Amino acid sequence: MTRSVILGTGMAVPDRIVTNDELAAVMDTTDEWITQRTGIRQRHWVREGETGVDLAERASRRAIAASGLADGDIDAIVLATSTPDHFAPGNGVLLQHRLGLGPIPALDVRAQCSGFIYALATADAYIRGGLFRHVLVVGQEVQSTGLDASTAGRATAVIFADGAGAVVLGPSAGEDRGILGFDLHSDGAFADKLWVDAPGSMYHPRISPVLMAQGRHWLHMDGKEVFRHAVVRMPESVRAVLTGVGESLEGVTLLVPHQANLRISEMVQKTLGLRDDQVYNNIMSYGNTTAATIPIALDECARAGRLKAGDLVVGTAFGSGFMWGSVALRW
Repeated sequence: MTRSVILGTGMAVPDRIVTNDELAAVMDTTDEWITQRTGIRQRHWVREGETGVDLAERASRRAIAASGLADGDIDAIVLATSTPDHFAPGNGVLLQHRLGLGPIPALDVRAQCSGFIYALATADAYIRGGLFRHVLVVGQEVQSTGLDASTAGRATAVIFADGAGAVVLGPSAGEDRGILGFDLHSDGAFADKLWVDAPGSMYHPRISPVLMAQGRHWLHMDGKEVFRHAVVRMPESVRAVLTGVGESLEGVTLLVPHQANLRISEMVQKTLGLRDDQVYNNIMSYGNTTAATIPIALDECARAGRLKAGDLVVGTAFGSGFMWGSVALRW
């Protein structure tokens, strides 16, 4: 069976850096409070007029260039985002147009924090099934425009951020490398623990002054409940995907967890018994960019020489939905 391999990576973040001290100037918080509870010291937020597709384009062009392919070699796009530029259509087709790739299919995946892993699983199935040969997979978010940057919204405003990461996936050339397997789950019983209630088609109109006065359009999170589930589900999923592909924790070169909260990543590492050099975290510099955290981290690791051929890499994520999952691959 044909395996899919990552041929190239790319990332992009806005040039606007927002420090903890800047947030402390507009809400009741401090750099110490944010750092102790999240591990975040700064994050990137878009400037006025900068869009999610802008970020996705920059990350995608870097990934395509790194892959050594021509633009015309890309057969499909799978883009994961919970923050599209418009209610409809999704950002996938807007990215397709921006890149000038012709009338190839472009699919949006709405799986929030787990979006990149779900998107990767979709693209992997396309390639394994022979439907497409080269697929551009993107995780992209603009969370800052949906945050209540006041004391009332500080539970989310200090955490979430903007960015994009991309990979080009293609068929292996017979090497013993590529994506080995996935572990994917969801439990909608906890949907309202991390969500944006409106706009929504269940409301008529989809957004109104009443809904806005109630703060339904802001991102809301029950942090304690998310933490409680994440530190259980992520290690479970890592173990499950490794068991499924016949690998062990001892053989893991690098775990790339979704950058939700540094305390979550540290708890996952402790539960799995992994060394510091086996886990990659960058939340301190970027915050939680939702579907973009894992591909941003992969690009940083790839370009820094942190990954070499044959390394066993595991990505794992948990978040809104609740949805969670993991991927295991040979670099």
